[in-house]
Amino acid sequence: MLIDQLEFANPYWWWILPLPMVIYWFIPAYRTRQSAIKVPFFDVVAKALDETPSDGASQLTPSVWQKAILILSWGLLVLALTKPTILGEPQTREQLGRDVMVVVDLSGSMAERDFVSSTRTDNGERQSISRLDAAKEVLSDFVKTRKGDRLGLILFGDAAFVQTPFTADQKVWLELLNQTDVAMAGQSTHLGDAIGLAIKVFEQSGDDETAVKLDNTIDIKPREKVAIVLTDGNDTGSYVEPIDAAKVAAAKGVRIHMIAMGDPKTVGEQALDMEVINRVAKLSGGNAFEAMNRDELSLAYDEIGKLEPQLYESTTYRPKQSIHYYPVMLIVIMYLLAFSLVTVKRYFKAGEADV
Repeated sequence: MLIDQLEFANPYWWWILPLPMVIYWFIPAYRTRQSAIKVPFFDVVAKALDETPSDGASQLTPSVWQKAILILSWGLLVLALTKPTILGEPQTREQLGRDVMVVVDLSGSMAERDFVSSTRTDNGERQSISRLDAAKEVLSDFVKTRKGDRLGLILFGDAAFVQTPFTADQKVWLELLNQTDVAMAGQSTHLGDAIGLAIKVFEQSGDDETAVKLDNTIDIKPREKVAIVLTDGNDTGSYVEPIDAAKVAAAKGVRIHMIAMGDPKTVGEQALDMEVINRVAKLSGGNAFEAMNRDELSLAYDEIGKLEPQLYESTTYRPKQSIHYYPVMLIVIMYLLAFSLVTVKRYFKAGEADV
């Protein structure tokens, strides 16, 4: 309803609404002096004209329509002073304060079925799943806690590629994550190249600042850049060494959290180089985690969530449109019409008198 959308910016002006009545009751009316002719037979003339003698001044008495215009004009003037405002539909302004790039290893070792699912079978037992499937389950829960963050997804193996550019649409991000499969980027682990690509995507995103306009003020804050790298093997032939990539990330303001998935005692290409993983995290200002099972993997993402709390802010407001000029327009129109009608009436009366 319109009445629910109406508010008055200066409601205290309503107090002057009865002011004309106060003036009418307590202040004498203005009287105009008129000239008179003195005659010795005044009483005879008064009786002949059937007039009652009064004081030597006269008071102008407005007609009914003049009183109506005066009252209506005063009410409209007070209404304009209160500045009536129409409220628009509620709108929500959101501030997105962090970019999070999730980097997932798709090398052949991610097919190892040494993790268990969070769901249980009919027998009450947990089913063995691959490392990649476990990562998908945990990431699905992790994403739900990142309201307001823009998420990206990079997959790597023999090469690294962007699966999802930065987006605030969590549903789309999860769908693209679930479409991934082991070895779709190759069998090896080019960890350094994946970190380098993440830095490049941050640079190309072009959103280094977040501008929020509230109450006619603009608050500009640098957008935080965070990369979460999940890997289960050591680097195997990247063009850019992971340590060098971490140094560049630190210079560019990109914080990297490393999650080592699997048994660090494994040997061969699947071995985890924890020294490199720890150095990459430390150089970039992040943290390193080890996850030998699904619970530890989930705990690692929980810890990252605590280290990178949400910067999301939501403000609901209603746009306002002042309509105080409409009462003023009505007053002007009324007086123009009244003046025009009186002028026309006098014109016709003058014409009849000439005849």
